[in-house]
Amino acid sequence: MKSIDEDIKNGTFRTAYLLYGEEAYLKKTYRDKLKKALSTDGDTMNFAGFQGKDVAVSEVIDLSETLPFFAEHRLILIEDSGLFKGSEEKLSEYIAQIPQTTTILFVESEVDKRSKLYKALKEHGKIVEFAKQNEELLTRWLLGRLKRENKNITKSAMQEFFLRVGMDMSALDREMEKVLCYCYDQEIIEKQDIEAICPQQVENRIFEMIDAITDSKRKQALELYYDLLALKVSPMIILSLFHRQCNILMQIKELKNKNMNRGDIARQIGVPGFAVGKYQAQAAKLSQGRIRQILEYGVHMEEQAKTGQMNENIAVELLIVEASKERKF
Repeated sequence: MKSIDEDIKNGTFRTAYLLYGEEAYLKKTYRDKLKKALSTDGDTMNFAGFQGKDVAVSEVIDLSETLPFFAEHRLILIEDSGLFKGSEEKLSEYIAQIPQTTTILFVESEVDKRSKLYKALKEHGKIVEFAKQNEELLTRWLLGRLKRENKNITKSAMQEFFLRVGMDMSALDREMEKVLCYCYDQEIIEKQDIEAICPQQVENRIFEMIDAITDSKRKQALELYYDLLALKVSPMIILSLFHRQCNILMQIKELKNKNMNRGDIARQIGVPGFAVGKYQAQAAKLSQGRIRQILEYGVHMEEQAKTGQMNENIAVELLIVEASKERKF
């Protein structure tokens, strides 16, 4: 990312860029940065965009060979083409011959690093992967945004924000804008502000439901289940998320037995570091054998529902009743 910022700052651009990866927010941000630096709004003479699988490679090459009209650069933007997942010979050979007045910008979700096109970009262009950001980087990014607005946030509020919104940058950006509007007349954002403005994710409600189950609070667990149904979440999605959370608990117990610290556990199972403690507290109430029993019973209930032998809603209710039978195992 820094290399793209430097290219823009210095005005020295490569003839080809590839931006790819899971983090859509950052990928879009740097796509727009390059587009703004290399073209002007409404300039249809020197900008061409291609979207989807049916990219006409011959047309791309013809456009690339055309000198820009009263401008320094010609920009060709190719998005979600899938060209880096196949054997694209013609364009792969052309990458080394792109004129200095043209920049081809590829934006892809997935690539095959073994493909000829990827190797050609690696040699003659610039490749930037936008991976999912970890908790530390996201925290620094959010704190930087808050600083520009002359605001700060408490640690508990930041943790609650991640718990409610998740780790997707687009969602974090959108929800932080709401928080800033809500807290426009205060310097410090508190936990109660986050609770007031950011709705809980479905996953968080599932966590609360499992918390009630591990405490043998059957009535509370069922009430939380009915709340999810009221939010139009289907029983099968709830069941799938239930399985996911139980699998996390199983991994937590296994990794803790290996004496791994919270940071390593968080990276291993892909959850925020501050959430590990909550999962560990939940997992401590169940033995590995009991978690496995609950998972197996859940799989059985899922099969019953999918094959039409049992109503989906009843299947989940029976799972909750079964899983909350005992307090500790």
